[in-house]
Amino acid sequence: MKKLHLKSLFAVGCTLTLLTAAGNAAGQEKAGAVATLTGTEGKGFGTVSFTEGPHGLLLEADLENLPPGTLAFHLHATGACSPDFKAAGGHLNPTNKKHGVLAAEGPHLGDMPNIHVPPSGKVQFELFLPDLNLDKGENQLLDQDGTSVIIHKQSDDYKTDPAGGAGDRIACGVVKK
Repeated sequence: MKKLHLKSLFAVGCTLTLLTAAGNAAGQEKAGAVATLTGTEGKGFGTVSFTEGPHGLLLEADLENLPPGTLAFHLHATGACSPDFKAAGGHLNPTNKKHGVLAAEGPHLGDMPNIHVPPSGKVQFELFLPDLNLDKGENQLLDQDGTSVIIHKQSDDYKTDPAGGAGDRIACGVVKK
């Protein structure tokens, strides 16, 4: 498998690896939780899986049917996508920070790097999320009200509170075990 590694370490400690070929061996391991993303009209956009490790979560995304361009990608505070994607609430922010890795008082734990979607509409990537866990202690995704994964129509500027100027929500998926 051919991989293109673009690693960027953000203040939140997220490491991003874009995968340019299908069939990620690590993605074949059993995920602890998965979010299946759909659009406002029910169109499928792929999956985001979460595997817990001793130092945080490994997020693996296998996305398709996305519009090409740079899109914001976030974890939202509530595990709900209906009656509309606003049900997911704001960004996951249990530490009460401001939005963005470029903000002195940020970032939210749900702030993640933008995704760069090629003309094919397909993208695979991995993120390491050191400050989150699935269902124990603080900062858990599977807490009482759950967590959602949201893709926005525009890019995140990494500084404008509360959502980085990312625009409308075009895909949503509830994180489930």
